Amino acid sequence: MVKEKTRRFCLSRGAAGKRCLKSMEKMWAGRFQKTLDQTADDFNSSIRFDCRMYAQDIKGSMAHAAMLSKQGILSQAETDKIIDGLESILKDIESGALAFDMQAEDIHMFIEAELTKRIGDAGKRLHTARSRNDQVAVDIRLYLRDEAEEIISLVKEAIEAIVGQAERNAETIAPGYTHLQRAQPISFGHHLLAYAMMLLRDIGRIQDAKKRMNFSPLGSCALAGTTYPTDRAFTAQKLGFNGAMQNSIDGVSDRDFCVELLSAFSLLMTHLSRLSEEIVLWSSWEFKFIELDDSYTTGSSIMPQKKNPDMAELIRGKTGRVYGDLIALLTTLKGLPLAYNKDMQEDKEAIFDAIDTVKMCLKVLAPMLETMTVLKANTYRAAQKGFINATDLADYLTKKGMPFRSAYKIVGQIVAECIEKDLVLDNFPLAEYQKHSDLFENDLYGEISLETCVNKRNSFGGASAKSVLAQIEWVKEELKK
Repeated sequence: MVKEKTRRFCLSRGAAGKRCLKSMEKMWAGRFQKTLDQTADDFNSSIRFDCRMYAQDIKGSMAHAAMLSKQGILSQAETDKIIDGLESILKDIESGALAFDMQAEDIHMFIEAELTKRIGDAGKRLHTARSRNDQVAVDIRLYLRDEAEEIISLVKEAIEAIVGQAERNAETIAPGYTHLQRAQPISFGHHLLAYAMMLLRDIGRIQDAKKRMNFSPLGSCALAGTTYPTDRAFTAQKLGFNGAMQNSIDGVSDRDFCVELLSAFSLLMTHLSRLSEEIVLWSSWEFKFIELDDSYTTGSSIMPQKKNPDMAELIRGKTGRVYGDLIALLTTLKGLPLAYNKDMQEDKEAIFDAIDTVKMCLKVLAPMLETMTVLKANTYRAAQKGFINATDLADYLTKKGMPFRSAYKIVGQIVAECIEKDLVLDNFPLAEYQKHSDLFENDLYGEISLETCVNKRNSFGGASAKSVLAQIEWVKEELKK
């Protein structure tokens, strides 16, 4: 009686009433005497963000229907009808013929309601031996598996862009830094390759997370499994999982894989941010090591001379956003009792936001790197003015028999003189050198040339051109694996 009065009231209120009536028609509404408050309904709804998992939800439902038929729980005719209906829904969503109903509670209910609308009672049988708890758990795993693969591909593109620049700059002399102070001579390519190594590790972390994620929760039901004779191994195999999760409570309550992926994405963003910071520095007039292509810079509304590295700055800025997504999910999960709780709906906006952010950053980073110009004359001058061949000058004296500490002191005095006279070690006169030690001879200039200093560092992983080219080949091989 109460429900009928409410229904009549809703119908009398036009569009608002239709929404009210829609809330009455929840598939779980049998227990309730009152409709869900509209504000509460909107607050509870997740379709505005979980609708992106429509393909995975349909894929999981198809596998579930096939299993129900195999086990004799549904007839083959019913299963065929369900699968045909699901395929038509997928086709219509992808073509734009079917729009998501934002009044639906979630993507699962939207698809089930649409299926029932199209094929009748057979659509209502699809949810046999399944809960939304295990349904959403399988959807998010399938979705993240697909997205992780796309992000890995984008990371590879970024690495390829780095490798391309490293190849072109394997012999480009540049200063290497510690404490943001010029330290020792390297090649610009050697510096860039450090980021390729970081990104390769990021790929490994994402792949590791995928391995642990790739187990099926489908069939865990609400939390305790089911009395139906289901075959969880069948659905796991059909969906490309490595197996079924061993514990049904863990199956519906586990979100470790979301945290693990967010952690991997956060570290990936750390590396992108560090590289972006260097791009910002290198493109400044104070460094002027690189020139970014016009396509990846912006101007000023008031200062016509400006060419701002906004894309790099945005990558640096969006890193904090991904960190926030990780912390938000960790905080959500930290106090939850087993098994499923509605708090876990909060996993999706965090992980979806991180995925979108990471993909956006990677898509702009690779072409920005590919198109930037390295200003080799400027990197060479910076290396000269930094006296970064001072260690090699000290080594020159040491090889002639002088104790290193004595050599260190003498070279320090020579550097001070060069600074006073606006000279560099390469053009400091031999006669002046010999005032400090008679061990200095004319061969010192060959020993301390920046090219010699770099190419003598041919230890494994070192800065020499030969070593840099070997590192490039190694990275290329890793990308093929």
